Amino acid sequence: MLSHLHIENYALIKELDLKPNKNLNIITGETGAGKSIMLGALGLLLGNRADTKVLLDTSRKCIIEGTFEIEAYGLSDLFQESDMDYDSECIIRREISPSGKSRAFVNDGVTNLDFLRALGERLMDVHSQHDTLKLESNLYQLGLIDGFAQNTSIKSDYQAAFKDFKEKERIFNELVHESGELRKEADYNQFLFDELDKANLTSDEQEILEDEVKKLENAEEIKVRLNEAIGLIDQGEPSLNSMIFDLKSTLSQISGFSESYASIKDRVESILIELKDLSRELEVEEGSVEYDPKKTSEKQERLSLIYRLQQKHQVSTIQDLQEILERLSDKVLKVENLDEAIEAARKAKEDAFEGVMVLGTNLTESRISILSTFSSELTGHLSELGMPDATIKIDHEAIEPAHSGIDRVNILFSANKGIPPQPLKQAASGGEFSRLMFGIKYILADKMALPTIVFDEIDTGVSGEIAIKMAQMMNQMADNHQVVTITHLPQIAAKGGNHYFVYKDNESDITSSRIKHLSEEERVNEIAQMIGGANPSEKAVESARELMAL
Repeated sequence: MLSHLHIENYALIKELDLKPNKNLNIITGETGAGKSIMLGALGLLLGNRADTKVLLDTSRKCIIEGTFEIEAYGLSDLFQESDMDYDSECIIRREISPSGKSRAFVNDGVTNLDFLRALGERLMDVHSQHDTLKLESNLYQLGLIDGFAQNTSIKSDYQAAFKDFKEKERIFNELVHESGELRKEADYNQFLFDELDKANLTSDEQEILEDEVKKLENAEEIKVRLNEAIGLIDQGEPSLNSMIFDLKSTLSQISGFSESYASIKDRVESILIELKDLSRELEVEEGSVEYDPKKTSEKQERLSLIYRLQQKHQVSTIQDLQEILERLSDKVLKVENLDEAIEAARKAKEDAFEGVMVLGTNLTESRISILSTFSSELTGHLSELGMPDATIKIDHEAIEPAHSGIDRVNILFSANKGIPPQPLKQAASGGEFSRLMFGIKYILADKMALPTIVFDEIDTGVSGEIAIKMAQMMNQMADNHQVVTITHLPQIAAKGGNHYFVYKDNESDITSSRIKHLSEEERVNEIAQMIGGANPSEKAVESARELMAL
């Protein structure tokens, strides 16, 4: 359950702390004071998206922090699956910076909105005024039926099977579409593949060929220059060899006089040895150079083939051509095995569809099995809420498999005797809608393991004895759940064990919302004002005391 809510710099709220107890908590206040703003802040803790427009002071960050006692609700597996630290006390925090960046934390560990939503669904059921409008949606109605039937597990299995079916259907459809394109291009792809395959390219071939062709095309000049170099070393007048030999002889005559002279002579000897090696290497290189027009032409043609293929495929390396060859090979093989692949994909899709229908049928049967009980219980509670002639009928029809199942429901309602039930948007007034929604929430409460239920003015259009009955039912719900109710009705406000009053503070430059925990006497005064206005009479005060004593 929620043990502490802290809101800072959010909308009209400068700073606010709420510490609800484990039973029925009441929140009252004047219209526009910020009661429903708290629900917006609470929504951020449950994974709603953030917006910088909510910052009261745009120079400071907004902080929403909720502390939840979760030990009794079996949530450790959810934390483990998401690699989050689990503790019996769970602290959820959202921060929105002035730049618009939003961060989420659970037990001081950074997390994402997906985890917050998954966790929030297990912590709270928040009824906003918008939910009453959602009641008209067939999909929302189906969710209510599943909640009553406790279909969480079977629905999860069905939706996993449906997701698998849609994926296999996508693969099949893409393969069928791709097959048409592949068949159109099959001959051309085969031609391109054969051309590249026949070329039999090797990865370093281009660099080697370019070097060889350069040598072959300049063979005559290379041979002349190499011969000149050899002549300079051995055959010149004087040659390099003879000059260096003479140098060595000269230095030998003084090498005995100093170690440094001997060292210089040794270096000259090294030069002589290096010149001999160099001369032999030049002779080998000269001998390997040949003027061969036929070989030159062959190498040039091979290199031209590589350049032509690169230009054709708009690439610059042999590695690129080899990758294209591999892709073409895949396409050619795909065409050759296309019929088999399509048939395998079709079979996988059909098998997945059968699995969807089996699980979908189980889900449908579970839904159908409780429709009568759901209608009966809801009708009984509507009678308690002042609609003794209310009639509930639930139409059920099969549909093509969808994410929600293979069936659809439509809740039909009539508040008056002799009037046939009609779709909700045609049949219910505002007050009737509120009571209908509350009746649904009431019968679903026992089916849910949720710690906290929040109502935002679910009593709209209700008054008198009906409001008292609604308050009694809220107290019954609060036996097993923490209930937080935002209300304008004194009958409901009088029944809470914990009463908070939200008001506007106009003392500073910027109007802000504040909240106050009311003492017993303050509660009497607040309820009296709800009955008789800003300056309640003694009679209104007495009525407030009577309501609280009931």
